Amino acid sequence: MINRILIRIKVIQILYSYLLVEKQFTLPSLPESPTKEKRFAYSLYMDLLVLMLKVAESIGRRGGDRPLEDTRFIKRIKSDDSVKSLLAKYRMTPYQFEGVVDSLAEKVKNSAVYKNFLKDRKENKIGIDSSVWNEICNLIIFPDAEINRIISRRENFTLKAVDSTRALLDETFSNFMSSQDGGQEAIRTLGISLDKARELYFRLLWLPVELTDMQERKLDERRYRHLATAEDLNPNLKFVENSMVKELRNSDEIRNYIEKEKISWEKEEPVMMENLLKAVLESDIYKEYTANPVETPKEDAELWRIILRKIVFTNEHFLETMEDKSVFWNDDLDIIGTFAIKSFRKFEEGDKTHAVLQKFKDEEDARFGNELIKAVLKNKDTYKGYVDDAIDRALWESERLAFMDVVIILTALAEILNFPKIPLTVSLNEYIEIAKSYSSAKSGGFVNGILAKIITNLQKEGVLLKK
Repeated sequence: MINRILIRIKVIQILYSYLLVEKQFTLPSLPESPTKEKRFAYSLYMDLLVLMLKVAESIGRRGGDRPLEDTRFIKRIKSDDSVKSLLAKYRMTPYQFEGVVDSLAEKVKNSAVYKNFLKDRKENKIGIDSSVWNEICNLIIFPDAEINRIISRRENFTLKAVDSTRALLDETFSNFMSSQDGGQEAIRTLGISLDKARELYFRLLWLPVELTDMQERKLDERRYRHLATAEDLNPNLKFVENSMVKELRNSDEIRNYIEKEKISWEKEEPVMMENLLKAVLESDIYKEYTANPVETPKEDAELWRIILRKIVFTNEHFLETMEDKSVFWNDDLDIIGTFAIKSFRKFEEGDKTHAVLQKFKDEEDARFGNELIKAVLKNKDTYKGYVDDAIDRALWESERLAFMDVVIILTALAEILNFPKIPLTVSLNEYIEIAKSYSSAKSGGFVNGILAKIITNLQKEGVLLKK
């Protein structure tokens, strides 16, 4: 039921909100008018960051893979201007910890910390980028005897100053984690959103049942009123005896979901339901249907397909209710509505086994959204670099691009580069269409142009192999 088109849209919507408010990570700076102790602590802090960079560069695997250097934490540290200046300085002058880089890298490579990191990395777990460095720092770097010997010989050394250095590193790891929180909140929000889409699907399947029940009660009440008319005593029952509604009511899967979630349109939204039923009964659709004496499953199913499309999905009261009940539902309605109508058609055809659509087509679809979010958050700095390289500076500045366009491009790149089974043209077409619908009028062409240029560059560099 939940297909990749809907998942892509939801991932982009969630990442847009998530990245818009993402706390920016920065390194602490040297305090104004620092004491000798603070100057020592900060100098050692910066040198240890450089040591981490050098260790990360020294640990490689087959194929040129450098797992630790590929972490977002190291990429952020390396991009800091203060660290860049320090690295430039150490190309000209001796670096105090240069002699321990190789031995320390070997210790890290043979450690349980590194092996667990590789396992978590293979499973594409999130939140491991800074946690691995926190553990390396506290379990390997600081306990190292040679490193401690070098530190103790630095000018103005005190144990208190070293403690201040450790506090600076703890602050750095903490700030980095809070700046990106591993994407847990984005993934949690995606899960909630997909569950709400599933709920909307069942609510749309159950809506004809409740509207029919309401009308049947009204007809019964009219039979017993004091001055009942001939029409009251012998009403047209074609609408309330609709065979499609009977199929929906008798479906164990639908009824079990409705009972489990305690869903009742009429109890929750009595005014909206009265308004909706009135709109149905006063419509030409209803009048033509009840005037036709012929009853067929096809006609009964077609009635509710038309009612959903032309009455329910255009009803102002219904749409306002959708917006009030869930922030996700107005955006979901078009796609989920087509799934409900598809189920009506299957019931009409007698395919009761497959009439109620499963939440996901398969396990790959079930994992797709989470993996797509992880891929974006893990590689967004790299992908932003691709965007910067592809932009014509004479026409655009990356900082002034529509943020929704940037999120769409980052998500498209994450799919193109991390999901080899999805054809390149499929990914391109999907994200260009999303840009047309969810961003500005010119976004489709802009996103297409930037992605085309990035793809061409990556194919030339051998980074992207699929055509």
